[in-house]
Amino acid sequence: MNVRAWAIAGTMTASALLAVSSAAQSAGAPASGARTERTRPAAVRPAAPVVVELFTAQGCGGCVEANAVVERAAAEPGVIALTYGVDYWDYLGWSDTFARPEFSQRQRAYRAALRQRGVSTPQVVIDGRRQMSGAQGLELEGAIVEETGRQTWPPEIEFRETGDRVGVGSGRAPVGGADVVAVTYTPGVQTVEVARGENRGREVRHVNVVRTVTRLGEWRGRPVLYPLPQARNGDAVAVLIQGKTDRRILGAAVRD
Repeated sequence: MNVRAWAIAGTMTASALLAVSSAAQSAGAPASGARTERTRPAAVRPAAPVVVELFTAQGCGGCVEANAVVERAAAEPGVIALTYGVDYWDYLGWSDTFARPEFSQRQRAYRAALRQRGVSTPQVVIDGRRQMSGAQGLELEGAIVEETGRQTWPPEIEFRETGDRVGVGSGRAPVGGADVVAVTYTPGVQTVEVARGENRGREVRHVNVVRTVTRLGEWRGRPVLYPLPQARNGDAVAVLIQGKTDRRILGAAVRD
């Protein structure tokens, strides 16, 4: 089993150490009798991955382009992209093969937290902090860059080698606490041929299709170990630490 943490900043650490080493060499040896002061390189805190959630529907004509934009974003390092099929487009005659009522409910929870009047597709939510109706490539790219540069101190997320549990470390919990959520999804691209509705006769592509969303428990800043739901063969699990009130994602990691 490959346990992958999305918040590793090894290259940043290496760069920091190289800079310190170069500075020491250029300074040369201290003069005789001179007093030297040893300095320790500053620790580099890993950055949290950016979570991009797409709410889409196979029967939505305007969703195809957004699907493609999020597919490209999913290939970027440090991005966790998740695609949720919603069911409220089924009335047009095509039942979305990936949709589940709880995914539509998750979108409605964002509507309340982001103070929107209603829900629509396609919609992209970034780190639970901001949203964009539809998805323009440059706009999404800029939002991801801004979220990557945000100074955060996420609690550590560690998957046990047994694959059945995940530990969340200590940290500063938001007012009202946070939920720890496990999102199981099928990595990669899936294509569905749509027979009815606005996309009749088209092949619609989806990336990282979500299968289930499971609340593991509450997190209030202290280390806790949670049981993980069993995933199908080939599926991955993303664990999100998400504020209960504002729905902001404090930290995330993937086990694949």
